[in-house]
Amino acid sequence: MKIDELVNIPTLEDIQAAAQRIDRYIHNTPVLTSQTFDRQVKSRIFLKCENFQKVGAFKIRGATNAVFTLSEDQVEQGVVTHSSGNHGAAVAMAARHRGIKAHVVMPNNAPKVKINAVRGYGANVLLCEPTLADRERKTETIRSKHGAYLIHPFNDPQVVAGQGTIGLELIGQVPELDTIIGPIGGGGLMSGISIAAKAVNPKIHLFGAEPTGADDAYRSLKTNKRVTHQTPDTVADGLLTVLSPLTFSILRDNLIGIITVTDEEIISAMRFIWERMKIIIEPSSAVPVAAVLKHPRKFANHRVGIVITGGNVDISKLPW
Repeated sequence: MKIDELVNIPTLEDIQAAAQRIDRYIHNTPVLTSQTFDRQVKSRIFLKCENFQKVGAFKIRGATNAVFTLSEDQVEQGVVTHSSGNHGAAVAMAARHRGIKAHVVMPNNAPKVKINAVRGYGANVLLCEPTLADRERKTETIRSKHGAYLIHPFNDPQVVAGQGTIGLELIGQVPELDTIIGPIGGGGLMSGISIAAKAVNPKIHLFGAEPTGADDAYRSLKTNKRVTHQTPDTVADGLLTVLSPLTFSILRDNLIGIITVTDEEIISAMRFIWERMKIIIEPSSAVPVAAVLKHPRKFANHRVGIVITGGNVDISKLPW
Protein backbone atom coordinates (compact mmCIF):
# COMPACT_ATOMS: atom_id res chain seq x y z
CA MET A 1 0.00 0.00 0.00
CA LYS A 2 1.37 3.41 -0.94
CA ILE A 3 1.50 5.99 1.83
CA ASP A 4 -0.90 8.39 0.09
CA GLU A 5 -3.32 5.74 -1.16
CA LEU A 6 -6.91 6.42 -0.11
CA VAL A 7 -8.36 3.34 1.50
CA ASN A 8 -11.80 2.24 2.62
CA ILE A 9 -13.30 3.89 5.68
CA PRO A 10 -13.80 1.35 8.48
CA THR A 11 -17.24 0.71 9.93
CA LEU A 12 -18.59 0.04 13.41
CA GLU A 13 -18.54 -3.65 12.53
CA ASP A 14 -14.82 -3.38 11.70
CA ILE A 15 -14.17 -1.76 15.09
CA GLN A 16 -16.18 -4.42 16.91
CA ALA A 17 -14.20 -7.13 15.09
CA ALA A 18 -10.97 -5.36 16.05
CA ALA A 19 -12.03 -5.32 19.70
CA GLN A 20 -12.37 -9.11 19.67
CA ARG A 21 -9.14 -9.60 17.70
CA ILE A 22 -6.92 -7.55 20.00
CA ASP A 23 -8.57 -8.30 23.35
CA ARG A 24 -5.89 -10.72 24.57
CA TYR A 25 -3.06 -8.31 23.71
CA ILE A 26 -4.26 -5.06 25.32
CA HIS A 27 -5.54 -3.61 28.58
CA ASN A 28 -9.07 -2.34 29.05
CA THR A 29 -7.87 0.95 30.47
CA PRO A 30 -9.50 2.80 33.37
CA VAL A 31 -11.43 6.06 33.38
CA LEU A 32 -10.34 8.49 36.10
CA THR A 33 -12.02 11.63 37.40
CA SER A 34 -10.96 14.71 39.35
CA GLN A 35 -13.23 16.93 41.41
CA THR A 36 -10.69 19.73 41.09
CA PHE A 37 -10.80 19.50 37.30
CA ASP A 38 -14.60 19.36 37.35
CA ARG A 39 -14.88 22.47 39.51
CA GLN A 40 -12.39 24.40 37.43
CA VAL A 41 -14.25 23.90 34.14
CA LYS A 42 -17.79 23.43 35.55
CA SER A 43 -18.21 20.11 33.76
CA ARG A 44 -17.92 16.41 34.50
CA ILE A 45 -14.57 15.28 33.13
CA PHE A 46 -13.70 11.64 32.46
CA LEU A 47 -10.11 10.79 31.51
CA LYS A 48 -9.72 7.62 29.40
CA CYS A 49 -6.24 6.65 30.56
CA GLU A 50 -4.38 5.02 27.69
CA ASN A 51 -1.19 6.03 29.48
CA PHE A 52 -1.81 2.79 31.41
CA GLN A 53 -1.99 0.83 28.15
CA LYS A 54 0.66 -1.68 27.03
CA VAL A 55 3.67 0.15 25.55
CA GLY A 56 2.38 3.14 27.50
CA ALA A 57 0.11 4.42 24.74
CA PHE A 58 -3.07 3.76 22.75
CA LYS A 59 -1.10 2.86 19.62
CA ILE A 60 -0.90 -0.82 20.56
CA ARG A 61 -4.58 -1.16 19.62
CA GLY A 62 -4.27 -0.14 15.98
CA ALA A 63 -0.89 -1.76 15.45
CA THR A 64 -2.02 -5.09 16.86
CA ASN A 65 -5.21 -5.10 14.80
CA ALA A 66 -3.26 -4.29 11.63
CA VAL A 67 -0.53 -6.89 12.21
CA PHE A 68 -2.98 -9.68 13.01
CA THR A 69 -5.21 -9.05 9.99
CA LEU A 70 -2.32 -9.64 7.57
CA SER A 71 -1.91 -12.98 5.83
CA GLU A 72 1.13 -15.20 6.30
CA ASP A 73 2.36 -14.24 2.83
CA GLN A 74 2.10 -10.52 3.63
CA VAL A 75 4.21 -10.77 6.80
CA GLU A 76 6.76 -13.26 5.48
CA GLN A 77 9.39 -10.49 5.26
CA GLY A 78 8.20 -8.65 8.33
CA VAL A 79 6.60 -5.22 8.70
CA VAL A 80 7.86 -1.64 8.53
CA THR A 81 6.59 1.68 9.78
CA HIS A 82 7.69 5.20 10.66
CA SER A 83 6.99 6.78 14.03
CA SER A 84 8.07 9.41 16.51
CA GLY A 85 7.82 6.73 19.16
CA ASN A 86 4.56 5.23 20.37
CA HIS A 87 3.36 3.69 17.10
CA GLY A 88 6.81 2.25 16.53
CA ALA A 89 6.80 0.62 19.95
CA ALA A 90 3.31 -0.72 19.27
CA VAL A 91 4.25 -2.23 15.91
CA ALA A 92 7.38 -3.73 17.48
CA MET A 93 5.35 -5.39 20.25
CA ALA A 94 2.62 -6.59 17.87
CA ALA A 95 5.27 -8.06 15.56
CA ARG A 96 6.90 -9.80 18.50
CA HIS A 97 3.55 -11.30 19.49
CA ARG A 98 3.16 -12.65 15.96
CA GLY A 99 6.77 -13.78 15.70
CA ILE A 100 7.81 -11.58 12.78
CA LYS A 101 10.45 -8.91 12.14
CA ALA A 102 9.71 -5.20 12.54
CA HIS A 103 11.60 -2.23 11.09
CA VAL A 104 10.87 1.22 12.52
CA VAL A 105 12.07 4.53 11.08
CA MET A 106 12.29 7.21 13.79
CA PRO A 107 13.36 10.88 13.77
CA ASN A 108 16.78 11.41 15.31
CA ASN A 109 15.34 13.91 17.79
CA ALA A 110 12.70 11.51 19.17
CA PRO A 111 12.80 11.14 22.97
CA LYS A 112 15.49 8.65 23.93
CA VAL A 113 13.00 6.79 26.14
CA LYS A 114 10.87 6.07 23.07
CA ILE A 115 13.80 4.99 20.87
CA ASN A 116 15.00 2.64 23.61
CA ALA A 117 11.50 1.23 24.04
CA VAL A 118 11.18 0.38 20.34
CA ARG A 119 14.55 -1.35 20.38
CA GLY A 120 13.62 -3.10 23.61
CA TYR A 121 10.60 -4.68 21.93
CA GLY A 122 12.92 -6.19 19.33
CA ALA A 123 12.53 -3.87 16.34
CA ASN A 124 15.29 -2.76 13.99
CA VAL A 125 15.41 1.04 14.48
CA LEU A 126 16.64 3.34 11.71
CA LEU A 127 17.04 7.04 12.54
CA CYS A 128 16.17 9.77 10.05
CA GLU A 129 15.98 13.54 9.83
CA PRO A 130 13.01 14.98 11.76
CA THR A 131 10.89 15.64 8.70
CA LEU A 132 7.91 13.72 7.39
CA ALA A 133 9.51 13.57 3.94
CA ASP A 134 12.64 11.83 5.24
CA ARG A 135 10.58 9.48 7.41
CA GLU A 136 8.51 8.40 4.43
CA ARG A 137 11.53 8.18 2.11
CA LYS A 138 13.45 5.84 4.43
CA THR A 139 10.34 3.81 5.12
CA GLU A 140 9.82 3.27 1.41
CA THR A 141 13.49 2.31 1.01
CA ILE A 142 13.17 -0.40 3.65
CA ARG A 143 9.88 -1.61 2.20
CA SER A 144 11.44 -1.95 -1.24
CA LYS A 145 14.71 -3.48 -0.02
CA HIS A 146 13.37 -6.02 2.45
CA GLY A 147 9.86 -6.62 1.13
CA ALA A 148 8.42 -5.67 4.53
CA TYR A 149 4.72 -4.82 4.68
CA LEU A 150 3.94 -1.20 5.53
CA ILE A 151 1.89 -0.63 8.69
CA HIS A 152 1.14 3.05 8.21
CA PRO A 153 0.64 4.95 11.48
CA PHE A 154 -2.81 6.22 10.48
CA ASN A 155 -3.59 5.85 6.75
CA ASP A 156 -4.66 2.26 7.28
CA PRO A 157 -8.27 1.22 7.95
CA GLN A 158 -7.18 -1.59 10.26
CA VAL A 159 -5.12 0.82 12.36
CA VAL A 160 -8.06 3.24 12.52
CA ALA A 161 -10.42 0.40 13.48
CA GLY A 162 -8.08 -0.64 16.27
CA GLN A 163 -7.93 2.89 17.66
CA GLY A 164 -11.71 3.03 17.46
CA THR A 165 -11.95 0.38 20.18
CA ILE A 166 -11.14 3.17 22.65
CA GLY A 167 -14.45 4.80 21.74
CA LEU A 168 -16.38 1.58 22.33
CA GLU A 169 -14.72 1.09 25.71
CA LEU A 170 -15.17 4.69 26.83
CA ILE A 171 -18.86 4.85 25.96
CA GLY A 172 -19.37 1.53 27.73
CA GLN A 173 -17.61 2.82 30.84
CA VAL A 174 -19.27 6.25 30.86
CA PRO A 175 -22.80 6.14 29.42
CA GLU A 176 -24.43 9.35 28.21
CA LEU A 177 -21.25 11.22 27.36
CA ASP A 178 -21.98 14.55 25.69
CA THR A 179 -18.52 15.12 24.26
CA ILE A 180 -15.27 13.33 23.46
CA ILE A 181 -12.05 15.20 22.73
CA GLY A 182 -8.63 13.82 21.87
CA PRO A 183 -5.36 14.99 20.34
CA ILE A 184 -4.80 15.13 16.59
CA GLY A 185 -1.53 14.12 14.96
CA GLY A 186 -2.07 11.93 11.93
CA GLY A 187 -5.71 11.65 12.94
CA GLY A 188 -6.05 7.89 13.38
CA LEU A 189 -7.15 8.09 17.02
CA MET A 190 -10.05 10.50 16.62
CA SER A 191 -11.00 8.95 13.27
CA GLY A 192 -11.58 5.57 14.87
CA ILE A 193 -13.21 7.01 17.98
CA SER A 194 -15.51 9.24 15.93
CA ILE A 195 -16.77 6.31 13.84
CA ALA A 196 -17.51 4.23 16.95
CA ALA A 197 -19.01 7.09 18.96
CA LYS A 198 -21.24 8.39 16.16
CA ALA A 199 -22.55 4.90 15.48
CA VAL A 200 -23.54 4.45 19.12
CA ASN A 201 -24.69 8.03 19.74
CA PRO A 202 -25.22 10.16 16.61
CA LYS A 203 -25.72 13.30 18.76
CA ILE A 204 -22.37 13.14 20.55
CA HIS A 205 -20.03 16.13 20.14
CA LEU A 206 -16.55 15.26 18.87
CA PHE A 207 -13.56 17.61 19.00
CA GLY A 208 -9.90 17.37 18.16
CA ALA A 209 -7.12 19.28 19.90
CA GLU A 210 -3.86 20.32 18.28
CA PRO A 211 -0.73 22.36 19.09
CA THR A 212 -0.54 25.74 17.39
CA GLY A 213 2.94 24.72 16.23
CA ALA A 214 1.56 21.66 14.38
CA ASP A 215 -1.92 22.75 13.35
CA ASP A 216 -2.25 21.15 9.92
CA ALA A 217 -5.53 19.44 10.82
CA TYR A 218 -7.05 22.72 12.01
CA ARG A 219 -6.04 24.41 8.76
CA SER A 220 -7.13 21.43 6.67
CA LEU A 221 -10.64 21.34 8.10
CA LYS A 222 -10.97 25.11 8.01
CA THR A 223 -10.17 25.30 4.30
CA ASN A 224 -11.55 21.87 3.36
CA LYS A 225 -8.20 21.17 1.70
CA ARG A 226 -5.72 18.74 3.25
CA VAL A 227 -2.41 20.28 4.28
CA THR A 228 0.23 17.82 3.09
CA HIS A 229 3.42 19.33 4.50
CA GLN A 230 4.38 21.33 7.55
CA THR A 231 7.43 22.10 9.68
CA PRO A 232 6.14 21.33 13.17
CA ASP A 233 7.45 23.15 16.23
CA THR A 234 5.86 21.84 19.41
CA VAL A 235 6.67 20.12 22.68
CA ALA A 236 3.99 17.54 21.78
CA ASP A 237 6.37 15.16 19.99
CA GLY A 238 3.64 12.61 19.23
CA LEU A 239 1.68 15.05 17.07
CA LEU A 240 4.19 15.95 14.37
CA THR A 241 2.57 14.31 11.34
CA VAL A 242 -0.11 15.61 8.96
CA LEU A 243 -3.50 14.08 8.22
CA SER A 244 -3.68 11.33 5.63
CA PRO A 245 -6.34 11.10 2.90
CA LEU A 246 -8.20 8.56 5.03
CA THR A 247 -8.18 10.47 8.31
CA PHE A 248 -8.91 13.81 6.64
CA SER A 249 -12.01 12.33 5.05
CA ILE A 250 -13.27 10.87 8.33
CA LEU A 251 -12.52 13.87 10.56
CA ARG A 252 -13.98 16.33 8.07
CA ASP A 253 -17.30 14.48 8.31
CA ASN A 254 -17.36 13.76 12.04
CA LEU A 255 -15.68 16.51 14.07
CA ILE A 256 -17.39 19.68 15.22
CA GLY A 257 -14.01 21.37 15.20
CA ILE A 258 -10.38 21.41 16.30
CA ILE A 259 -9.11 23.54 19.17
CA THR A 260 -5.50 24.73 19.08
CA VAL A 261 -3.35 25.38 22.14
CA THR A 262 0.13 26.81 22.67
CA ASP A 263 3.09 24.92 24.05
CA GLU A 264 2.84 26.98 27.23
CA GLU A 265 -0.77 25.85 27.65
CA ILE A 266 0.21 22.23 26.92
CA ILE A 267 2.95 22.26 29.54
CA SER A 268 0.65 23.87 32.10
CA ALA A 269 -2.04 21.25 31.46
CA MET A 270 0.50 18.42 31.67
CA ARG A 271 1.73 19.71 35.01
CA PHE A 272 -1.85 20.13 36.24
CA ILE A 273 -2.59 16.43 35.63
CA TRP A 274 0.71 15.30 37.15
CA GLU A 275 0.16 17.37 40.30
CA ARG A 276 -3.59 17.06 40.78
CA MET A 277 -4.24 13.50 39.62
CA LYS A 278 -0.81 11.98 40.34
CA ILE A 279 -0.57 10.29 36.95
CA ILE A 280 2.15 10.61 34.31
CA ILE A 281 0.99 11.86 30.93
CA GLU A 282 3.14 12.95 27.99
CA PRO A 283 2.82 16.36 26.30
CA SER A 284 0.66 15.03 23.45
CA SER A 285 -1.85 13.72 26.00
CA ALA A 286 -2.02 17.15 27.63
CA VAL A 287 -3.20 18.84 24.43
CA PRO A 288 -6.93 18.02 24.84
CA VAL A 289 -6.67 18.77 28.56
CA ALA A 290 -5.28 22.18 27.67
CA ALA A 291 -8.10 22.71 25.17
CA VAL A 292 -10.78 22.09 27.80
CA LEU A 293 -8.99 24.28 30.36
CA LYS A 294 -8.66 27.05 27.76
CA HIS A 295 -12.32 26.98 26.67
CA PRO A 296 -14.39 25.89 29.70
CA ARG A 297 -17.54 27.63 28.43
CA LYS A 298 -17.50 25.45 25.31
CA PHE A 299 -17.85 22.37 27.54
CA ALA A 300 -19.81 23.82 30.47
CA ASN A 301 -22.27 21.38 32.10
CA HIS A 302 -21.23 18.61 29.69
CA ARG A 303 -20.05 15.10 30.45
CA VAL A 304 -16.71 15.24 28.66
CA GLY A 305 -14.47 12.30 27.82
CA ILE A 306 -10.82 13.28 27.33
CA VAL A 307 -8.54 10.68 25.75
CA ILE A 308 -5.20 10.55 27.54
CA THR A 309 -3.19 8.94 24.78
CA GLY A 310 0.09 8.02 26.45
CA GLY A 311 2.55 8.44 29.28
CA ASN A 312 5.94 7.90 27.69
CA VAL A 313 8.02 10.78 29.05
CA ASP A 314 11.78 11.26 29.30
CA ILE A 315 11.80 12.19 33.00
CA SER A 316 15.33 13.57 32.68
CA LYS A 317 13.99 16.26 30.30
CA LEU A 318 10.65 17.39 31.68
CA PRO A 319 9.33 20.51 29.91
CA TRP A 320 9.14 22.46 33.14
